Order: sequence, then structure tokens, then C-alpha cells
Amino acid sequence: MTLDGAQMRYLRAGSGPPIILLHGLLGYSFSWRFTMPALAPYRTVYAPDMLGSGFSERPRDLDASLAGAAGRVIEFARILGLSSVDLLGTSRGGAVAMAAAAACVVEETHLQVQKLILVAPVNPYSAQGKRLAALLGNPIVRAIFRSTVARMSFLYPRWHGRMFGDRGKIPPDSLPGYEAPLVLPGVIDHALRIVRTWSSDLRRLEGILPRIACIPTLLIWGSKDPAVYACSAEPLANHFRNVQQAMFPGVGHLPYEECPEEFNRAVVDFLCNSVP
Repeated sequence: MTLDGAQMRYLRAGSGPPIILLHGLLGYSFSWRFTMPALAPYRTVYAPDMLGSGFSERPRDLDASLAGAAGRVIEFARILGLSSVDLLGTSRGGAVAMAAAAACVVEETHLQVQKLILVAPVNPYSAQGKRLAALLGNPIVRAIFRSTVARMSFLYPRWHGRMFGDRGKIPPDSLPGYEAPLVLPGVIDHALRIVRTWSSDLRRLEGILPRIACIPTLLIWGSKDPAVYACSAEPLANHFRNVQQAMFPGVGHLPYEECPEEFNRAVVDFLCNSVP
């Protein structure tokens, strides 16, 4: 579809009430290849490559802030003709899901968010993301990173492997799948634009959490998550009045890949059996 003047690619499967799946930083709809078939019997599933990511276009003037991304999720739903959705977001996509849900509450948009499923969402209570944002927020460090990352592709397997608690459970298609869009221009620049507003986005996110306290929410984490620490789950959960938690022992940042069957069971059970 055309969104904000650019072409955005998305996948669709299944039938029933709609759910939108939001990938993380440097991810894309590929992240949900094990999730979509499991949800399709219960939901109409939409998995976009958010603008700047995957195989969608990468406009140079794209607003990469949390608010900008949340606005595009709402616009995506409007173009599809959706008035009520569930949102499932992982990592930075989890923060986007929370921001979009909050915007729907206070801005009287056409869209109502029924349920939230947040998979190791970027949040104000995990120290790891704050340290990385502070480092890459430095213009000099950012310039060095941009100029060298293209020559450091030999490190991709190491970076990717760190996202798993058990490297023996890395799906064989995982690394090639995530590498595929990296050959297209603009991916790293978009990621760096996201990081540039990371600290201010976290402050804004903490301020809007009370607006979504009433939305039924499922928090999912791997206990060995190296990217968004599992210890941040409890302080985040305290902001929700109707919240469930699923913690997968020994699992890293990508439970939908490392333990997809257990992950899918938790998501389907929440969607089908939780009471608003």
C-alpha cells in the first residue's frame, strides 16, 4: 500500500478479528513466519514491514520517532478499513504498539485497541537500551558506526546469535532471512534515526503508560533476554490493571523463533480466553 507517500509492504493471512504484528528494530515481517500460521485460524493477521525496514521503502525524511511510527500504525489500520484491532509488538515494535494504543485513547482516532501482546518490549525500566541509545546518540560514534557497519558483515552471525538463549535452537533460515533486506540502501540510516530519539521516546512512553492501563495485556519474555532485560517485566506490568505474564526459561530475545510452539500457545490462549 501507499502510506505517507511511500510503498509499504505487508503480509496478510487468516480470517476473523484483526491483529497487527509489529516487528522490532532491524526486523521485518519475516519475524512472524512461525506466528502467522498459528494465529490465522483465529484472526485476520497483518504483518507490515514498517517504512524504513524490510522490503518497504525508506524515505529519507521519515519521522522515525516513536510517535511517528505509532501514527503510521494507526494510518495503516485506517487504510485497511479497520476500526478495532489487537496489537502484538516485539522489542521496539512493542513500544510502538503501546504508543499507538495510547494515541487511540487520547486523540479520538477511528481505531480502538482491544488487546496488547508485548514481547520483550522496549520500555523505560531496562537499562540496556538506555546505554546503547546514549552511545549511539553521540554524533561522532554514530558516524563511525555508519561508515564501518557495512564492512563488518562477518560479525552478523555473532550479533544474531546473541539474541538466542540457546544457539542450538536458532532456525536455519533465521540469519539469512534477517540479512536479506540489509543489502538494500537505507536500513542502517533508518535504524540510526530511531536511536537518535530513543531516550526522549522512552521518557514519553513512561508518561503515556497510564493511558493504556485498562487494555488487557500479555507480557512475554525470555529469561535470558540480552537486549531488553527480563527484570523490567515486573515494573512494566505494574502499569496494567488486567495483565498476564509468560516467562520462558532459558530463552533469549526472540521467543517466537526460539520456542515458537510455546510462544504461539501463550498468544492464542490469551487472544481466545482472556476476559476484557
